[in-house]
Amino acid sequence: MAKASEVKTGNILRFNGELVSVEEYIHRTPGNLRAFYQARMRNVKTGKLVEYRFRTDEEVEIARVETNDYQYLYEDGDAFVVMDNTTFEQFNIPKALFGSSARFLKEGMQVLVAMESDEPIMAQAPTTVELEVTYTEPAVKGDTSTNALKSATVETGVEIRVPLFVNQGDKVKIDTRSGDYIERVK
Repeated sequence: MAKASEVKTGNILRFNGELVSVEEYIHRTPGNLRAFYQARMRNVKTGKLVEYRFRTDEEVEIARVETNDYQYLYEDGDAFVVMDNTTFEQFNIPKALFGSSARFLKEGMQVLVAMESDEPIMAQAPTTVELEVTYTEPAVKGDTSTNALKSATVETGVEIRVPLFVNQGDKVKIDTRSGDYIERVK
């Protein structure tokens, strides 16, 4: 257990039996009242936002969270199997922890997973990935207006919008958070 004054933004706390991530933590001293800490926290599992005022001497439990790089191996039902690069131990990580970026994962990619007592609580795919375009319609000559885009399917099966000059077989860099095309890779 730690005092509320030891908590920092980014810590993971066990609050009311749930794991929460501290997004904002502000010390307040209003007028002639006692000082307190105003905290805005997000539930790790549900994503629900919680606000709470901690007294300065209040006891809080800071969860011990280990964040490591893992290698993505394959998909197994509603989970992804990842491997620790040092111990070669394999873990099943629920797909929901990756969010919408899960559709861009390819075998062999490095992913970031946070675990609290051998239970995965957060997972993050790389910010950008390089994937090969497996199918796209050829561009028609003279069909180039400003910022014209066409549909393209990448090797993971996801359909994205790319500029007209991208052809089948080209490698493209994609932002996994939004699914947007960034650039063509040489």
